Amino acid sequence: MASPASQTALVTGATSGIGYELAKLFAQDGIDLVLVARGQVKLAEIKADFEQQYRIRVTCLAADLGVAGQAAALYQQCQTQGLELDYLVNNAGFGAYKDVVQEDVTTYESMLTLNVLAVTILSTLAAKDMVRRRAGRILNVGSTSAFQPVPHMAVYGASKSYVMHFTEALHAELEGTGVTATVLSPGVTATGFVARAGMGKWSQAQGKLLSAAAVAQAGYLAMQQGKVNVIPGWKNKLLALGISLIPFRGLKLALSNRFMKESH
Repeated sequence: MASPASQTALVTGATSGIGYELAKLFAQDGIDLVLVARGQVKLAEIKADFEQQYRIRVTCLAADLGVAGQAAALYQQCQTQGLELDYLVNNAGFGAYKDVVQEDVTTYESMLTLNVLAVTILSTLAAKDMVRRRAGRILNVGSTSAFQPVPHMAVYGASKSYVMHFTEALHAELEGTGVTATVLSPGVTATGFVARAGMGKWSQAQGKLLSAAAVAQAGYLAMQQGKVNVIPGWKNKLLALGISLIPFRGLKLALSNRFMKESH
């Protein structure tokens, strides 16, 4: 097991996809983990694997951060257990590929609680403690959806725009404190996200996608270097740059609307 002096990282949405790959990168570097997800069985499996393979200490906290109040309760649980966080990764999130008028409002309530409120609350609480110790790293997982309005995923795109702007502003506020905040903005990635969001027929979900491991590696490196932004993959970089250079919001919307159409 790792020594008491070792560092600790909390990762939300840690049982699959980008979250799992980020957790593994911490484990490979000998950093203790606090893994957060809804599924207790999967958490226990990863705990056993990582502790045996990497000789680190893994704490599992089952929580649904899409429920109001759970983010603050989770952080309080860490405090109660004496878990001092050197790293925070807000990875948990979900989307829905559906027009606003077709969606149930409870889905949006849960989505915004998870994608926006949980990120804000955990980042705020962790940043306060990190600044007091004058050391720490925060990584918030956003999306290239943040760079423009996203018809058919209107609320998800807006939530990720919030994550990007919040993290960038937090990064600026933390300058000189020894703490940094980084936003990772992947495009469509080979994870379970596409299936859960109902995006299987979307044209951009077809063909070869970046792996979760590649996206996690890019985010992990940028976080460790204290960078504010990272967009994995040259196609995603070009897309984000291109849309950012368009001066007219109406044109951005028209292009995004065409981009988000289903393939037939």
